[in-house]
Amino acid sequence: TAYRVEAKDAEGGSGTAAFTTAAADKVNKLTLAPGKNTTVGIAQPLSVVFDNPVKDRAAVERALKVSTSNGTEGSWGWLQDYSGKDRVDWRPKEYWRSGTKVTLDADLNGVDSGPSGGWFVRDYRTTFTIGDEQVVKVDLDRHRLALQRGGKTVMDVPMSAGTPGGEKASWRGTAVLMAKEGTINMRSETVGLGNAYDKMVDSSMRLTWSGMYAHAAPWNAAHFGSANRSSGCIGMSDADAGALYGQVRAGDPFEITGADAKGTVAEGNGYGAWNVSWADWRAKSAL
Repeated sequence: TAYRVEAKDAEGGSGTAAFTTAAADKVNKLTLAPGKNTTVGIAQPLSVVFDNPVKDRAAVERALKVSTSNGTEGSWGWLQDYSGKDRVDWRPKEYWRSGTKVTLDADLNGVDSGPSGGWFVRDYRTTFTIGDEQVVKVDLDRHRLALQRGGKTVMDVPMSAGTPGGEKASWRGTAVLMAKEGTINMRSETVGLGNAYDKMVDSSMRLTWSGMYAHAAPWNAAHFGSANRSSGCIGMSDADAGALYGQVRAGDPFEITGADAKGTVAEGNGYGAWNVSWADWRAKSAL
C-alpha cells in the first residue's frame, strides 16, 4: 500500500514524505458460502474455507463479523474441510428462523493468518436470506422420506437408501442440502466403490462431499419402501424425486435416522455442524 504524508507548521513551513509497504510474501484467500444475495434453507451455515493454513485463528475470527435481522445467537467453529483445508463455520444455536437476513463482514485486509498461511489483502462481504421452514425427514428403517414445511407434512414417499453393513450404507444424522445438481454422471470409482456403476442420474441433490445424494433411482424400484439396497444414496422414483427436487433449496436439513447407517455425517463432510452439541460447537471457537 502506498502512503503520502504532508506536514505543515504554524509558520507556513511544510514537508512531504511517501513510502510503500512491502508486498506480502504469501497471500491467503478464502471461499464463502452461501453465495451473495441468495435465499437458503434454515440449516445453512456461514462457511469460510481458506486457501492456506490459518495458524492465528483468533486474529482471523475477530475480523469476521456476523449480523442478523433478529439477533440470532450463534458461534464460529473451526474444523477441517473435506478437502483438507482449514475452515470456519458460523451456525446458529438452533435452526434459523424463516425470513432472517444475514450479513458477514470479513474485515481481513491486513490480517496475518500466521506462519505458512500469509496475509489477507482484501475484505469480503456476503449477505443472504433464510427461506421457508422446511425439513426433510429420512427414516432408514421404515424406508420413507417426508418433506415437512412449517411443521406440516407436504410429501411422504417410499425410498431405498444405502445397503447396510459396509461402505455402501448411508450416513445418519443431519445433512444439509449443499446443491441441486440436476442430471449428473455418477461413477462408483469416484467414491471408492470400484466399478459397480456409471450412469446418468436425474434430480440429483448433493448432501455430502463424500458422495451421498438424494436422487431418482428407477432401477431400484423393487426396494422402495421395503429395503435399503443402494450404494449409499437415498433413491426414489422419477416422479417423487422430481417433486422433491422442485420444492427443496440449498440449506434445507435432511434429518436421517435409523439403524441402517455406517455412522454420522462429519462436520467437514458437507455441513455436518448440526451433529455437534451446542456446547461442543462453541468450544470450537478460537475466542
